[in-house]
Amino acid sequence: MEKVMNILKPKPNPQQLLRDWQRRLRQECRNIERQIRDIQREEKNVQKAIKEAAKRNDMGSAKSLAKEIVRSKRTVNRLYENKAQLNSISMHLGESVAIARTVGHLSKSAEVMKLVNNLMKAPEVAMTMQEFSKEMTKAGVMEEMVNDAVDSALDSEDIEDEIEEEVDKVLTAIAGETTAQLPEAVRKQKLKQPVQTVEDAEGADEEEDLEELRARLAKVRS
Repeated sequence: MEKVMNILKPKPNPQQLLRDWQRRLRQECRNIERQIRDIQREEKNVQKAIKEAAKRNDMGSAKSLAKEIVRSKRTVNRLYENKAQLNSISMHLGESVAIARTVGHLSKSAEVMKLVNNLMKAPEVAMTMQEFSKEMTKAGVMEEMVNDAVDSALDSEDIEDEIEEEVDKVLTAIAGETTAQLPEAVRKQKLKQPVQTVEDAEGADEEEDLEELRARLAKVRS
């Protein structure tokens, strides 16, 4: 009976499909904007902690936190790219519907297919894009495609060295005046690992605070 009802149920016209897709694309853009604001808000707390760590000559912690700032800025840049691609999908869908008014049906769009495929590799919107891919394939806008594995760009080894190089730039921008006054041996302290044994109680409290900052920033990035 359900199959019969589905057959008898009128299919949505291209304009209806477009309105629904564009509404959901706008919602995804708003979600991205909210995540960017959350990341940038946490970044301010981390920047303050970097300055405080530099003032107490704790360059290990300062560099570790600066690395988190670098990772966050990379995430924000990727989110802006995702948002731009979502807007491009919406624009190309509008063009497809305009053509459909003439030919009477939605036609395949290579640009939409390319953009959706790219976004299926972005962790933040991968699930939504998989849903879009199924719906647009059914509607005739895309061909069925096999999704590649989701990239984890921030954790790949090929950019770790580049991140390390950017850490000093971040430190200079945030706490340059303070770090310039420190002895060279202190400035060259290696990065502290996220979890490290600290003997005195005060140091342990500071390390817990820094770890909490790192965890909060990592959470809003994910």
